[in-house]
Amino acid sequence: MPTTLSVNINAIAMLRNRRDLPWPSLEHLGRIALRAGASGLTVHPRPDQRHIRFSDLPVIRALIDDEFPQAEFNIEGYPSEDFLALCERTQPEQVTLVPDDPSQATSDHGFDFRAHGEMLKPIVARLKAGGMRVSLFADGDGDVEAVKLAKATGADRIELYTGPYGGCYDAPERAAEMVEKLGQTADAARAEGMGVNAGHDLTVANLPLLVKRIPDLAEVSIGHGLTADALEFGMAETVRRFRRACGQTV
Repeated sequence: MPTTLSVNINAIAMLRNRRDLPWPSLEHLGRIALRAGASGLTVHPRPDQRHIRFSDLPVIRALIDDEFPQAEFNIEGYPSEDFLALCERTQPEQVTLVPDDPSQATSDHGFDFRAHGEMLKPIVARLKAGGMRVSLFADGDGDVEAVKLAKATGADRIELYTGPYGGCYDAPERAAEMVEKLGQTADAARAEGMGVNAGHDLTVANLPLLVKRIPDLAEVSIGHGLTADALEFGMAETVRRFRRACGQTV
């Protein structure tokens, strides 16, 4: 199956929040993205609500339920009690847990599964008991033992942190090295029976190489690069461009 695309709408929310106005509308642009063939929508609500607001979640949940029941809602965040309760109220199809400090500008590393594996086990079990798929943010550094520890938490998938790969946009040799490390991590996850997602600084330009190395990559969630392209090409055409880069026939 081709890699699916979940559109992260955090950057759109941040633009909206610059003014006390209802536009750009997350619901409207989310609808355009889903009509253009995105498989789902991703949000990362933070405690300070600097982009996604807690009040956005029921709106996006209703959009998917009422108009795109085949699509998925993916909520990312640090597994605080408030975040877990938010997920239980919203019932996303997938929860992606990240090790972020709330003050971070953006996610920039995966979990240290040696240090945090035991902490994650009851959290993963709680979310799965609520019917949610659980993915854990992981460094794509080829660490096989870390992947085994991720599997031991009970999680369904890992999400490869692709930020370092995205940062190699002007260094193709380094990019190839990074893709191989990401691929080795994905290979280890596959051997453990886990699915593999990926996200962070992915673009139309760098997606094909990643998908070629990890042909069973389940999902990519993309926000910043996709939103930047949407300013030039519009949301619908941008989604189609990213779908093609994922290997989908559009």
